[in-house]
Amino acid sequence: MNELTDRRREERDRRRSEILDAAAVVAAESGFDAMNMDLVARQARLSRALVYVYFEDKHALQLALCERALELLQERFAVATRDAYTGRDRLAAMGAAYVAFSQELPVYFEALARFEARNAADLDPNGSRCLELGDACHDHLTTAIREGIADGSIRADVGSPNAVSIVLWGFMHGVIQIAATKAALLTHRGTSAPELFEHALALTLRSLVPTT
Repeated sequence: MNELTDRRREERDRRRSEILDAAAVVAAESGFDAMNMDLVARQARLSRALVYVYFEDKHALQLALCERALELLQERFAVATRDAYTGRDRLAAMGAAYVAFSQELPVYFEALARFEARNAADLDPNGSRCLELGDACHDHLTTAIREGIADGSIRADVGSPNAVSIVLWGFMHGVIQIAATKAALLTHRGTSAPELFEHALALTLRSLVPTT
């Protein structure tokens, strides 16, 4: 009985993942606003009714994409910081990983951006997993800031690690969105997205260096 239950759970997880894969393709090709259950079912080669068995509506699908995005981002943070020895090095690695995530997985970056644009207090209970995963990503940043203060790589008067981590995220998130939506303007002003990212990361890290 346990083996049968495990097989059924594995099959359910596999089918759910396939539907999310299809939703990501539809979002990339048609955009999140145009994505609907019919298009996702067609992409997944499943019946519309079966898609509804796994996801009650488009909103549930988008939240699930956000969950997957945050899981992927956490994995990237873990890999990026594996060989970082100071708190500031960890922050630098996570900043670079966040930029790479936005460039390599733009659909998932947009899923995050759309979730973060909502007021957390207005989210329905289905968004609790996204909030939990988002808090875990936030904890990666705050822990690195605290470690940096302790090891001397980050200035002791930097302020509240919670507030600083939000400021750093907001700054880099905004820079990434500018690069994604203002490519022509960047060219007009003599710069490029890679150069913008490089300067943003360098400026951020310099602001954390202890004064001598």
